[in-house]
Amino acid sequence: MRTKQIHTLKNAKTFKNQLLIWAQQFDDVVWLDSNNYNQKYANYDAVLAVDAFTSIKTDYLQGFEKLKEYQTITKDWIFGYLTYDLKNDVEVLKSTNFDGLEFPDLYFFQPKKLFFFKDNYVEILYLNMVDDDIESDLNDIQSSNHLKIEQPTDPIKIHLRIHKDEYFEKVNNMLDHIHRGDIYEANFCQEFYAENTAINPLETYNKLNTISNPPFATFLKCDDKYLLSASPERYLKKEKETIISQPIKGTAKRSDNVKEDEQLKSDLLNDEKERSENIMIVDLVRNDLSKTALKGSVKVEELCKIYTFDQVHQMISTVTSKIDVNTHPVDVIKSTFPMGSMTGAPKISAMKIIEELEETKRGLYSGTVGYFSPEGDFDFNVVIRSILYNDTKKYVSYSVGGAITAKSNPLKEYEECLVKAKAMRTVLEN
Repeated sequence: MRTKQIHTLKNAKTFKNQLLIWAQQFDDVVWLDSNNYNQKYANYDAVLAVDAFTSIKTDYLQGFEKLKEYQTITKDWIFGYLTYDLKNDVEVLKSTNFDGLEFPDLYFFQPKKLFFFKDNYVEILYLNMVDDDIESDLNDIQSSNHLKIEQPTDPIKIHLRIHKDEYFEKVNNMLDHIHRGDIYEANFCQEFYAENTAINPLETYNKLNTISNPPFATFLKCDDKYLLSASPERYLKKEKETIISQPIKGTAKRSDNVKEDEQLKSDLLNDEKERSENIMIVDLVRNDLSKTALKGSVKVEELCKIYTFDQVHQMISTVTSKIDVNTHPVDVIKSTFPMGSMTGAPKISAMKIIEELEETKRGLYSGTVGYFSPEGDFDFNVVIRSILYNDTKKYVSYSVGGAITAKSNPLKEYEECLVKAKAMRTVLEN
């Protein structure tokens, strides 16, 4: 039973900042923020879930079945993540590359305390608690004004897991696979990392979010492990019987010059290579959604539409479907996982080649964070443009990638990776 209160906020931004500072005392934290981006499919401006009442933490073996059982039994709000390596539960695949972060493959929790933001209101839902508990916490939140920041003694030195010449070699190897007809497209990623490095997770998240202002920002804490994400991409959303996927393929840098910025946007819209990348993934998403869709219900609502963010322009398509009322929500996710924008086509062949050529286990990068509602609806992002941190190991990591197709130029792909990496590098090095 959840106690519910709705409060009008004098200053929503101030209250959000105070709430995030207050949340740092808990071991289980998921903060999702749209940054007031005008999202057609958004239910909330922001959500905070903290303090686990129950939880599930497991490796990939039968991961989806365990999640299905947990979600079915709990029938409450649950928040958490699926790492990319849940692919090994869906198909006969493996993840044997180096892992410096060591996130569990799957993690969800049933929060005792929930905060939902919309406009200037916050709806508070507490599990097995009374109004006095909410009032006491509100007093604590409103007195949480100062974030304790410990300045690092040494500058952060970022290392490349794959150096430039090796990157070119690997992309050319992938192009060989494409020219042989093994795949049409694959998302190839590389890691940037720092060892023996301490960061303040909340301060780092705030800086990253300020630079990027993305619609799917995430601060996640799972014990000593953190995700600080400025993701622009929705993976999958369920609203009653409607499923929505919004894959991103196609990136262009921004310019401070308005005329030049509009030209960059126009060039992206008309770029034959970027459009072909996007359309290939749309076909893959349509195929994935058809596995659970009612016959004839899969539709492309938007194709190759350009969306503008603070750091980049992106080409985004929107694909929807309808499912039977008896279809389990976890089955919808399992049948589409991992997301097409982070794998390639054909998907299984692409994932095998990705594993062969990449140097790092992806883990939570290119996985997903989100929530299930008590009614079985859900909303999940794609974990990109993100900093990941293991506080115990003092290991900091961010990865970036791009779609390799027959028309890919290794130098241009490398330059696109640097554009995507810019915000994370700026935050860590400054």
